[in-house]
Amino acid sequence: MADIVLDHVTKRFPDGYEAVKSISLEIKDGEFMILVGPSGCGKSTALNMIAGLEDVTEGELRIGGDLVNDRAPKDRDIAMIFQNYALYPHMSVRENMGFALKLAKVDQKEIDTRVEEAAETLDLTEHLERRPANLSGGQRQRVAMGRAIVRDPRAFLMDEPLSNLDAKLRVQMRTEVAELQSRLGTTTVYVTHDQTEAMTLGDRVAVMRAGEIQQVGPPQELYNEPKNLFVAGFIGSPAMNFVVASVEGDTLKLPFVDVPLTDDMRDAMKDHAGNVLAGVRPGRFEDAALVEEDKGGVTFKTKVKLVESLGSELFAHFSSEQSSDQIDKVATDAGLDELSGSSLDTIVARLDPASKVKRGDEAELWLDPSKILLFDPESGKRLNTGRADATDHEHHDGEGDGRTDEGDSDSVEDSDSASEGSSRPDQSEDDSHGAGEADTDTPSEGTDTKSEEPGGERADQT
Repeated sequence: MADIVLDHVTKRFPDGYEAVKSISLEIKDGEFMILVGPSGCGKSTALNMIAGLEDVTEGELRIGGDLVNDRAPKDRDIAMIFQNYALYPHMSVRENMGFALKLAKVDQKEIDTRVEEAAETLDLTEHLERRPANLSGGQRQRVAMGRAIVRDPRAFLMDEPLSNLDAKLRVQMRTEVAELQSRLGTTTVYVTHDQTEAMTLGDRVAVMRAGEIQQVGPPQELYNEPKNLFVAGFIGSPAMNFVVASVEGDTLKLPFVDVPLTDDMRDAMKDHAGNVLAGVRPGRFEDAALVEEDKGGVTFKTKVKLVESLGSELFAHFSSEQSSDQIDKVATDAGLDELSGSSLDTIVARLDPASKVKRGDEAELWLDPSKILLFDPESGKRLNTGRADATDHEHHDGEGDGRTDEGDSDSVEDSDSASEGSSRPDQSEDDSHGAGEADTDTPSEGTDTKSEEPGGERADQT
């Protein structure tokens, strides 16, 4: 095991394009670190630099205290797991898992011992003599993980390893990956575009955008205390609602309701003039008919455009009542057009499943104003803490129950498992931008014969 330190690391390609821009990140020994961001943000390029598959243009990269900028991938003592498994189709599971050790001329008895131990850990013992074509997608991914485990590396590097799996299997494998990392205690860097994976797997999460790290912290911190609009809009599904707001006296005027200023908001507005962007999580709303009278908050009436029922909760969509000109200008200035799922013309409210709200209804909804976040429309920075003295409304409170705001159970893709969070549609990220080749011991992309392995991910195995 080892710590990994990136010290002002930059990746600049020959055409001058900077995929990674002077990022600094310290990954502790045994930590599970997630790199998350939209397609093209530089997360896979950063991972490839750690692996040695991309050269570092500027800065220093250390693994276990050793400077490895010029060290070959095979000399870094790391193991990489890719999206497309990269298994040899003509070899059995046993042979695939032990192949790297065989190349290293490890004694056959030692190879058998390590492979059998890893197979038992991954529940693959009964499949050791089978070939990849006869395995399910989840089993093949476990074989790829087993091949990495038998090497007992200092660190695991995982590049979107679950993206090829269906929604239900992805939920299962997500749990298995988390349990395995916890049991092995090996430093792990995991790249994904799926914020649900990021929130449920990592000890810490680094959110990336355009080659830069926007914020690093535990999942709950990113959800509750985003530093800027991008992090606020990216973390959480459905995404945070954003509306243009203004302050008049002691009132924060939202397009659909006026709310009293909290002390937190008042302090934030002392040094800010003009309009702000107010961010409201879907979970801060509720059907007014289901809220106790002494709960506080504010109520308002609105026409519901759409209701989505997921069994354990409802999502009600209604208009933000902002003008199109206002929406277009603020979205462009604040960079919200880069965020998938973020919209300024529609508000999404997450309601209790007992709600009787229907599409087309003039519904009365309740809003907890104490956790409204205010952002500067120009810089995108958060202005207030969101820690008001008012009673916090968390009708989905509690970690791990599938209803927490942190894990954001507002699922679309995983709706067959109502307690799990949604993930954005799979995207094939092309961060490499002309990446160079590296010597590897695994087959080239496309050697595994199943058609369920789409996407242009590199098939190299370090």
